[in-house]
Amino acid sequence: MRPALSREQFPTILVAALSSSFGVALLEVTQALTLLVSRDDVTGSSHTVAALLSVLAVVFTAIAVYVAAVVTVNTIATIVAGRTRTIALYRLVGASSRTLRRSVAREGLAAGAVGSAIGAVVGAGVVAGGLAFAVRGRVIPALPYSPWHAVVVLPVVAVVLTTWLAAWIGSRRVLAVSPLEAISAAEERTLGETAARPARTATAITLFSLGTLLLVAGILLGLVSGLGVLVGLGGGILSFSGVVIGAQLVMPRALRLVAYAFGRSAAARLAGQNALRYPERSTRTTIGLVIGVTLVTMFAVAIGGFEAMVQAARAAQPETYQGIQPTLDATVAVFSVLTGYSALIAAVGLVATLSLSVLQRTRELGLLRALGFSARQVRFMIVVESAQLTSAAVLVGVVLGTGYGWAGAQSLLGSIAGAPGLIVPVLPVAVLATIAGAAAALTVGASLVPARRATRVSPVAALAIE
Repeated sequence: MRPALSREQFPTILVAALSSSFGVALLEVTQALTLLVSRDDVTGSSHTVAALLSVLAVVFTAIAVYVAAVVTVNTIATIVAGRTRTIALYRLVGASSRTLRRSVAREGLAAGAVGSAIGAVVGAGVVAGGLAFAVRGRVIPALPYSPWHAVVVLPVVAVVLTTWLAAWIGSRRVLAVSPLEAISAAEERTLGETAARPARTATAITLFSLGTLLLVAGILLGLVSGLGVLVGLGGGILSFSGVVIGAQLVMPRALRLVAYAFGRSAAARLAGQNALRYPERSTRTTIGLVIGVTLVTMFAVAIGGFEAMVQAARAAQPETYQGIQPTLDATVAVFSVLTGYSALIAAVGLVATLSLSVLQRTRELGLLRALGFSARQVRFMIVVESAQLTSAAVLVGVVLGTGYGWAGAQSLLGSIAGAPGLIVPVLPVAVLATIAGAAAALTVGASLVPARRATRVSPVAALAIE
């Protein structure tokens, strides 16, 4: 149906490369830190620190692969939505839905393979260069750091397989495309049609409830063992999967909360109605940003909780934590890098989905032009609609990220000697302000440029686009 890799697959390749490079770099850094800690046992418990680093590497790699899978599902679903009429035409001339779905899945597999290979090289290269620079600057001692370990194959293979699986899942809509849609106006499901899907709703509620229970269990287990974070990881993945599956019910309600803040002009009202009218389209546009904001907030809250718990434990038992500051600084640095990576994932998801969504609506925008909207009004409507979607995504992401970050810090460090028990979530205001500002800037850039391209097409030509 399409070449092995179409231009639309660029976001998938980029996300796969980011996830692969992240996983490879994280494992390489963990190996280097373990070697460093074993040589210079500053804490008196190098084996414990090495085990903790290994657990963190597993947790963060699993998060990276999971995020890549969800973003890929969303990207593929957006691509398929834009190809609905083309897919229906293929069906009309005899192609089976399964054949077409396999074609989309092959694109995802090819994109995952290319992206993972690029990411592996970049991740290993960055770590090797960073270690060499640190040794040359005498920040760390010269040790036999190896830029390649057999274990780095794991995140590469995991990203390829999950990208292929995500493409297969994201292309499931191909099965529902009928030949009739090739000669009729195919539209997104409305809010009522989306809500009338009891099996999907029940699955979402079940996953979210079960995941929440596991998060609580991880927090409680974390009071006696650092392995509680692994239970919490499973709970986080399950509960967030429930949010993703039920996002078509969650996001419209979040949109209602923010819609009134954007004025009551005709363009602003139409933007709000568009965002609410077709929840599937709104969900595809926002879920990538929800993931990114959730991750950024989660790591920021986890950093705050991590520092608060270690400092409280050190104040209670100073002799136990002599010399821990270098390890604390290194861990905070790793968390900070993860926050930056999460922000990059958010940017990629937002720009890719907003741009694709706007360009796929050229015919709809042409109809508005034909009804009397000026190009400037149409562009304003697109920006306002994108801003509403972004605001709702940030709201949901901050709430989820705060909960996950607090649960992660508690389940990981609740059992350390001198730990204060349960602590209040540490919500960094500076990070929230940065998220809001960056989201606003990305929204304008990701929506205004494609909207300008779409509105440059004459109304007659736009209405002729299928």
